[in-house]
Amino acid sequence: MAKLVVGCGYLGKRVAALWRAHDRDVFVVTRSSERAKEMEQSGFQPLIGDVTDPTSLPRLPDVDAVLFAVGFDRTSNYSIDELYVNGLRNTLAAVGEVGRWVHISSTGVYSQNTGEWVDEASEAVPVRPGGRASLEAEQLLAASVVADRAVILRLAGIYGPDRVPNRQALLAGEPIKTPANGYLNLIHVDDAAQIVVAAVTQIVPPQLLLVSDGSPVLRRTYYETVAAILEAPAPTFAEPDPDAPATARALADKRVCNDRLVASLEYQFCYPSYREGLRSILTTPP
Repeated sequence: MAKLVVGCGYLGKRVAALWRAHDRDVFVVTRSSERAKEMEQSGFQPLIGDVTDPTSLPRLPDVDAVLFAVGFDRTSNYSIDELYVNGLRNTLAAVGEVGRWVHISSTGVYSQNTGEWVDEASEAVPVRPGGRASLEAEQLLAASVVADRAVILRLAGIYGPDRVPNRQALLAGEPIKTPANGYLNLIHVDDAAQIVVAAVTQIVPPQLLLVSDGSPVLRRTYYETVAAILEAPAPTFAEPDPDAPATARALADKRVCNDRLVASLEYQFCYPSYREGLRSILTTPP
């Protein structure tokens, strides 16, 4: 049967391509007619609509799997709640019959910040707007008609090609505006996409899984590794801008456990840590 991707961005477009490679009909929701043409040329079936505006959404098709992976654009004129929560509500109202629902959430639902490990049983009390909206969306999904078919994936920080923060600053020997301390929890976008595909066929819903490579790294060590691969000067750190959206995220300090994910999927990571992932990205010509 067909698949549906709502949020065909950095992660969603890779999942759509994996499904399309297996000769599946893949529908993708996009707000832009220009983007729709690009999607059609790539072999997808575009549906034009804005999840924050229920009047713009067409009736979505019956599918055997939905990926809901919307990403927040801070330059947009809607709030993160309108996108994550109302966008989900509007999509649920518009969709037809669904076999499996894979929902992308965030480890930002956890506010633990003393370096402790968190897993699916850890208390989720988010303090940042993105974490609160992510948790509210999860609760909405859990009370919906597709709750018994839903797999919620709380993703750690996604990195991959064209998504290595502060690369240019490191090459230029400039101080980077981020704390040197605290843990980063990461997942390479290619692993994340493969895990979404596997979740459709290998996970018995309802289920909640934390998605990370299971190799937390201190920020200083991470940026030292980036600099070494780039043959750039050793990193120096500056006080982050208190008003920057990324600052609150950078102050988080927890370690994400992926034991349930590994046990459920028996998944073999393409990039089992940031080291392999960074080498693949940074040693590949642009």
